[in-house]
Amino acid sequence: MPSVDIPETMKAVRCYGPKDYRLEEVPVPRPGPGEVLVKVLACGVCASDGKCHQGAPLYWGDERRPQYVQPPVTAGHEFVGEVVALGEGAAEKYGLSVGDVAIAEQILPCWNCRFCKTGKYWVCKENNVFGFRTVAQGGMAEYMLYPAGSIVHKVPSSMPRRRAALIEPLACSIHAVQRAGIELGDVVVVAGAGTLGLGMIGAARLKSPGLLVAMDVLDSRLEVAKQLGADLCINPSKENPVERIMKLTDGYGCDVFIEATGNPEAVVTGLHMIRRLGTFVEFSVMAGQTTVDWTIIGDGKELDVRGSHLGPYCYPLAIDYIHRGLINVDPIVTHEMPLEEFEQAFEKVHSGRDSIKVLLIP
Repeated sequence: MPSVDIPETMKAVRCYGPKDYRLEEVPVPRPGPGEVLVKVLACGVCASDGKCHQGAPLYWGDERRPQYVQPPVTAGHEFVGEVVALGEGAAEKYGLSVGDVAIAEQILPCWNCRFCKTGKYWVCKENNVFGFRTVAQGGMAEYMLYPAGSIVHKVPSSMPRRRAALIEPLACSIHAVQRAGIELGDVVVVAGAGTLGLGMIGAARLKSPGLLVAMDVLDSRLEVAKQLGADLCINPSKENPVERIMKLTDGYGCDVFIEATGNPEAVVTGLHMIRRLGTFVEFSVMAGQTTVDWTIIGDGKELDVRGSHLGPYCYPLAIDYIHRGLINVDPIVTHEMPLEEFEQAFEKVHSGRDSIKVLLIP
């Protein structure tokens, strides 16, 4: 097995608290049994990273939700890397060699809770997501470790890093589309044309809906949605989206509504837009609570409301669809920035005006 010179220290973006992220020099980890050490090729900045950076209460703990972040921790869960060292047994377990490109799923399951033991690892009780928990240090660094117990996938070496870095978010998008149960001929609305919403457009297109609608307040993002397969784009800042959908569906409403904006107003819009007996999929990480008329969900429309979390069992699909060009993720990546500019990267993601996916390149 070829050897690679590995330095003693590396640069890493470390989270200590709200708006307290620091570029530090830290030791490069060494792989133990069953572990994989990679040189990070790229790491995306997720909207959830941006909300965490701003100090959204769902991450820092309050009486409603448990604390999600365990600082100090190296941030980043949308990573891909080149294998530089393998712990005992890791090569055989994952089918990897030094020099391969590999990705770990964004959650490190405990494999002991009732969910993990029944194959539902993505809702693991411990919820150790990379970049948020100390046992799963993230990818905003020059090197990172895939601990024993990680779910690791080999990535085609020919896949450009800007595409490979989109595997994680696309897997999440695919899972949300699977949760939607789209049927042939359905009118499907995806609210939010950010990285995840655009991935949902691409994945939903493969389900052959009758009408695929993208909704966003930024025309620039809606143009990308068209490239990913949207039949119709609606900007709610310029027209009433509920009225538009009702006119298109003889007053019934859309069959499926997928919420991927992170804006509580979109939830209300979706409940009014969707038809009776429709399917509502909630994906977003919300920075605050949402208040809706629950009578619409029950007595009014008898809706099927489904949550969507992470990308379980979808990484092989995401890798395949990107590799074969079935979903073109190239237009989604708008910026590639060095680790040293992580603050500017977070600001771009937070504002969202001139960017979609921002990648940090160590």
